[in-house]
Amino acid sequence: QVQLVESGGGLVQPGGSLRLSCAASGSGFSIDTWGWYRQAPGKARELVAVITRGGSTNIAGSVTGRFTISRDNAANTVYLQMNSLKPEDTAAYLCNVVLVMRGYPRTVWGQGTQGTVSS
Repeated sequence: QVQLVESGGGLVQPGGSLRLSCAASGSGFSIDTWGWYRQAPGKARELVAVITRGGSTNIAGSVTGRFTISRDNAANTVYLQMNSLKPEDTAAYLCNVVLVMRGYPRTVWGQGTQGTVSS
């Protein structure tokens, strides 16, 4: 089994920063793509950023220039650096991976970590 554990959420003032981490545990898998999504109360889940094993990234327009995604393949960990945070960034942030296990592709979600931007 593969499990994702997110950390790094919290309460921050507008203009502040948070750094989220997501670590994958288990064995016998290879991660192709990492993703961060977010979901605010009453809103649909939206893609924030993705990064492939090779390092290609895709960042949502709403966070471009403020958020950065990076990964450590050896540690099976992905990071989301969030700067210049705005109240509208308040959401549950969820980690997602597309991986291959025993030759089959799978998608795994983490439980999420809350990020709240408020003065």
